[in-house]
Amino acid sequence: MEKSVIIVLFFVLLIAILPTNASFASKGNESLVNQDMASADSNISSLAYGSNSSPFNISYADWTEKWWQWTYSIPWNNNPSYDDTGEHCDENQHGPVWFLTLAYEHPVERTCNIPQNTALLITTLNSECSFAEFKELKTEEELRECAKNMQDFVTGAKASLNNITIPNIDEYRIQTDLFNFTLPQDNILNLTAQTTQAVADGNWLFLKPLPPGKYELKVKGEIDPKTSSNETGGNEYNGPIGWNQTTTYNLVVN
Repeated sequence: MEKSVIIVLFFVLLIAILPTNASFASKGNESLVNQDMASADSNISSLAYGSNSSPFNISYADWTEKWWQWTYSIPWNNNPSYDDTGEHCDENQHGPVWFLTLAYEHPVERTCNIPQNTALLITTLNSECSFAEFKELKTEEELRECAKNMQDFVTGAKASLNNITIPNIDEYRIQTDLFNFTLPQDNILNLTAQTTQAVADGNWLFLKPLPPGKYELKVKGEIDPKTSSNETGGNEYNGPIGWNQTTTYNLVVN
């Protein structure tokens, strides 16, 4: 009887500690959650939303528009795009999807606490053209061509979750419809506060809500540094140069 009690207590304790062991595989702790992800490595739908999906009844493309509206709505001094630690990770985050950003001009490692049952949208590299930034552009079609020309310089991307490579990441390229965004004072574009219209084109990773635990998310885009000439307007558009840095998120889901 005593041996049976000991066995039962062992399994009770094992079950109790499993959630806290959902920590970084790169640091030697691979949990059952990580094993599930590894077994599903060939099926990205088990980790991420497909590009034709509508998470929470909103299209993938519309979510990317919301990402741009969110990032441009936050003034420079507390904008998560220029945050090296993750201090501003929760800035203006609302609803079932949180937005994550890349690092600019140097690799960063951020720590971010994520509410349970929250999906995560992060770009691997993206581009955007607006009437505010490119005053010579006059039509939606010109904005669309501008965004496409810039994004065409992206040559690839890498993403991993707990050191497990997320496959087929290059397939998730999305172009938006025409949308509005509003720039506050002291915005990251260094423009006058205003509302303008834009078209965006980008490669994305849209993760489904993760179980409670700790995760290491790494993202890096690759880019051709050359410029390209826009034949219709004679203007040169650089790709998203400067954003092709390794961005590491230490995520704590609770």
